[in-house]
Amino acid sequence: MNKRHITSAVSQLFGKFANKEFPHWFQKIVNYSYVKLMGLDMSEFHDPGTYKSLNALFTRKLKEPRKFSLDAEDFIAPCDSLITECGRLIEDYALQIKGMRYKTDNLLGKNFTQAEKDYVHNGEFVNFYLSPKDYHRYHIPMNLQVLKAVHIPGKFYPVNIPSLKKRLNLFIENERVVLLCKTQEGKYFYIILVSALNVGVMKVSFEPRIQTNADAEEEQVYLFENLYLDKGEDFGCFEMGSTIVILAQEDMLELLVKENDKVKFGDTIAKYNSK
Repeated sequence: MNKRHITSAVSQLFGKFANKEFPHWFQKIVNYSYVKLMGLDMSEFHDPGTYKSLNALFTRKLKEPRKFSLDAEDFIAPCDSLITECGRLIEDYALQIKGMRYKTDNLLGKNFTQAEKDYVHNGEFVNFYLSPKDYHRYHIPMNLQVLKAVHIPGKFYPVNIPSLKKRLNLFIENERVVLLCKTQEGKYFYIILVSALNVGVMKVSFEPRIQTNADAEEEQVYLFENLYLDKGEDFGCFEMGSTIVILAQEDMLELLVKENDKVKFGDTIAKYNSK
């Protein structure tokens, strides 16, 4: 068995601490300290002292559902995040951050056919960075069908702005879960969950067999029949902040956001072209 990367060991160690349920008095200190240190806005959530572990605080759910547009043409943000980059793919090249590009064919891994990878060539991409203070759950951006999920083991390098600027192919090196999705009109796009340092787990609620930051060394493929998810549906969470990348078929999305925009889950970030 190959020796696991140090970033994986660090993330696992932090995960054990975050999952530990300390005595209530001490857990309150941990939780309130984290909220103050990171500057969390808890106005939409329960009191920090009510969460039984730091991880329960990380993966907190909204007290009340957020409202968002039900118009089929409105493509919504899947998470609370910073748009670190977005725009048009040049063939299969996307920007990790300004001045640093990578090949999306490599990001998608070896378990998608070239035809499946070609779906998004010359299309649109959006990179969503979730900081440690953000709401860590992710949601479905439009009504869709999930065709395939691929878990790609990898490293756990930080994905914050300084790291994006200094490490080429960061998204490709890190562990990720890639979802191939299809719209009702037959257009294709990908939702890619990218790990980061201290992100011990990326949860995918509709496929509990996906176990990230585990002992898997080979890509794992999951195929689905008749798996339809609705816009706004909660489909999992990061345990700590990380990144989501969306890659869309050419002429599918007209982006309404730009680099450095701060968005919240439910905001309309693009117009969907159904034709």
